[in-house]
Amino acid sequence: MPLTDKQDRAGSSGDTGVNNLELLIQLRWAAVLGQVMAIEVVYYGFRIGIPLPQMLLVLALLVAFNLLSWMRLHIGREVSNYELMSALLVDVAVLTAQLYLTGGIGNPFASLYLLQVVLGAVLLPAWGAWGLVAVSMACLAGLSQWSLPLALDHGSGLSNVYIKGLLVCIALNAALLVTFVTRIMGNIRRRDARLAAARERASEEEHIVRMGLLASGAAHELGTPLSTLAVILGDWLHLPHFTSDPELLQEVEDMELQVRRCKAIVSGILLSAGGARSESSEATTVHDFFEDLVAHWQRTRPANALVYENRFGANEPMVADSALKQMIDNLLDNALEASPAFQRLSVSREGELLGVSVSDHGPGFAPQVLAQLGKPYQSTKGRHGSGLGLFLVFNVARTLGGKVDVRSSPIGAEVTITLPLSAVSLNDDD
Repeated sequence: MPLTDKQDRAGSSGDTGVNNLELLIQLRWAAVLGQVMAIEVVYYGFRIGIPLPQMLLVLALLVAFNLLSWMRLHIGREVSNYELMSALLVDVAVLTAQLYLTGGIGNPFASLYLLQVVLGAVLLPAWGAWGLVAVSMACLAGLSQWSLPLALDHGSGLSNVYIKGLLVCIALNAALLVTFVTRIMGNIRRRDARLAAARERASEEEHIVRMGLLASGAAHELGTPLSTLAVILGDWLHLPHFTSDPELLQEVEDMELQVRRCKAIVSGILLSAGGARSESSEATTVHDFFEDLVAHWQRTRPANALVYENRFGANEPMVADSALKQMIDNLLDNALEASPAFQRLSVSREGELLGVSVSDHGPGFAPQVLAQLGKPYQSTKGRHGSGLGLFLVFNVARTLGGKVDVRSSPIGAEVTITLPLSAVSLNDDD
């Protein structure tokens, strides 16, 4: 069942939230590693006295929280903005605790609050970002009043430990922001691309529904006059005036053939609009399906130049889906119109994929048409309202889980449909 636009938006947002939580986990591991290195350098390198047990306890709590976040990541449930904000608040709390233990606002690494604020601005809605700003400012204000003192060297220039720490902090901020904000924006761009594709699919499906309703209504209206014409032409075939003139009789027979074709099309439309696949399909085999399709197409078209090639291999049961038949008929009709003297239908198999190729020796597709194939009203015929055939082919193939490839060359055009065999196989549910 295709997803609705709302469901697609929810799925896209969920994927983005999970990806962003994963980036926060990676950033937190980097923070853990950075804090371990900073403690090593300050305590053992610069011989500066810091409350090592308390700092290691805070670091252990951060590691435990990150492990819990990693376990949460593998639940598979959507990550909400509230969870992302909670994770960022935990990071702010840990940073505040470490700064409290190491000099408060006088610690050169106090500017790491900027990293949390920028991440909040990128990841969260406006209310969350401003909330994170308020919390960070409150923590900074608190650190300006309460913190454990930190004895730093107050020399000049680069000999000043505070200046060294400030330079390291700025470089660290810049590197982390460039690395992680770039990746977060990549997640957002991919989400936007999925949303755009979902909206386009929803628009196309709505267009198809409207056409289906219009076609169904037209089919109902055409049913009665076509039946009347069929009865009248059947009577004419037995009148002496027509039986005595072979040329006139042939014309009446051609008219009756076309009326039968119109009735078959109308019946197919009504059948397709009537319900589920199980109601509009029947059991057959791959060979029988395509042989019947070719025979019916040749009987109902003024054509005798179709070349049918069956390279599928061993026969297999399948469902004779009316939508699949109509899709191939559409391609053959296009080939007949473009190249009355030659059309080819090829059926092949590659692993678990069914390949159906229709080619002709017509003029092919213009480059500007090739670029727009699969969209409604993109036609080479120059008629208002035409161009729906390939649009429907693309959508039917996509619904069945397949794809359509179109190639154009100086000797003609070729349209290849590739479908998973599971989409047309005969299952117990069919």
